[in-house]
Order: sequence, then C-alpha cells, then structure tokens
Amino acid sequence: MKTAFLFPGQGAQYVGMGKDLYEKYEEVRKVYESVNEILNIDVKKISFEGPEEELNQTKNTQIAILTMSLAILEVLKANGINADILAGLSLGEYSALIYSNVFSFEDGIKIVRKRGELMQENVPEGNWKMSAIVGLEDEKVEEICKNVKSGFVVPANYNCPGQVAISGEAEAVLEAMQISKDSGAKRALELKTNGPFHTEKLSEAASKLKLELSKIEVNNNFTKTIIKNIDAKEYKKGDDIKEILSKHVMSPVKFKMTIEKMLELGVDTFVEIGPRKSIIRVCKKSK
Repeated sequence: MKTAFLFPGQGAQYVGMGKDLYEKYEEVRKVYESVNEILNIDVKKISFEGPEEELNQTKNTQIAILTMSLAILEVLKANGINADILAGLSLGEYSALIYSNVFSFEDGIKIVRKRGELMQENVPEGNWKMSAIVGLEDEKVEEICKNVKSGFVVPANYNCPGQVAISGEAEAVLEAMQISKDSGAKRALELKTNGPFHTEKLSEAASKLKLELSKIEVNNNFTKTIIKNIDAKEYKKGDDIKEILSKHVMSPVKFKMTIEKMLELGVDTFVEIGPRKSIIRVCKKSK
C-alpha cells in the first residue's frame, strides 16, 4: 500500500477556508501565525474574511492556499499520518517541496508569496481567459488550438483524461471553446483567472522568478518522492530545481500524466491536502 498526498493549485480557494481548522487545532494556529510573522501579511484575515476580490488576487491566493495546505500537514504529522509520494497542481508543487524539506518553511513561504506577486504583476497587456474543455482527447484539443485564427491559445493544464484547460487571448479562447463544442466536447467552461498562466506569455515572470529562486537555498536530499508537473517524472538529486520551477510558470501542467505515474509507482491511496476536493475528482477519473 502506497499513499500519495496531492496539493491543489489556484482556483481551490474560497472565503472562510481553513477557519474551522484554525479554531480546532493548535498546530494550524501556529502555521498561520508563523506565516503572518514571516510576511507581515494577515493571511488569516484574507483567508477567513476575504473579501473574495482580495483573496482572488494571485499574490494572495497562492500564499493562502499554501498556508492552509501546510497547516493541514502539521495536523497529519501530529497524528502520525504520512505519505510515500507527493505531487501538487501548479502552485501545489511548492507544498510538496516544503513538506520534503527541499525548501525551508520560511524560504518556501517567501518564494510562494513572490511567485504570486510576479505572476500577477507580469501578465502582458491584453484580455486573457482560460477555459476547461471536457470530453475531448488531448490531441484534439491541441489541434483545435493550432487551428484557431483569432489569436493566441494553447493547452495549459492536462488535468485528467478528457479534460484539458486552455489559456490565451480572450477572443481566441472563446473561438476554441466554440470549435470544441462543435467537435463534440461535453462542456467548455470559462475559468476564473486573470492571466495566460502556464504559457509562453509568462516568460517575463519566469525570468524574474528564477532570479528570486537564486537567492534561496535548495536541499537536493529529498525525504519523499515528488512527481514534477513539468514532465510527470520524479525529481532527482541532480535536477536543477530552480530552473525547473522558473520554467514551471510558463509550461503546461501535466497533471494527468503525473497521476498516471503515481499509479505506475503503486499508489493506491490519494489524499488531497487543501481547501477543496478538486484533485481527488481528477484522480478518480484517471484510475
């Protein structure tokens, strides 16, 4: 029996998340207090009270989700619950890296806050959208994106079999959504995002993140097996983690392939660590 912890990314947040755990567990309160002290930001207030517009700002969303995930991990540790293999969806990969002592708690908190700021502040000018295409093969969605005439759109997240998120210029995304529906997609759902995340349009954010990553210490002696988003392979001791994470923000998230890799490695129990059960639904579709 092998257990995997899965950590969600942006989009899992909601106002009030973590409040019940904060009120119940001392371990959770300590994590929130530590994050507030490190960043001088009231993450607790943003998470518990919002408003939604503030929580949904990328710079706040990422640190709020990370804080809740790390707080839950402390409760699990206190109860002797651990994982053999880890993975996170986009932002969630940082939770896995901190849990495995690749980054110290403090450095991990600081770099995720900076990542959120850079991704928010370095979105190119324009009108951007993302959409989840449900019910088409990956190759079909890729083909549709290539054939769109109205602008830039590419696959950004390979979530699970039959579900790919696309990202790009608003008009191009809308065109791809319509073509997808005409091609037999079950659904084409517009997502609540404000940038062309996990595409080449985030190259400036990626370069600046690499500079920030160069300032912190990385421990290559992993305590856990971690599967990377960027290629769905295990992190190895010789990997350039800073280079991988900088490319991460402008590369497609291969989460479907990540789950397939975990199943190949013998994982039979998946536990989601975060605000919602969004990833678990993906896993069930991948089994």
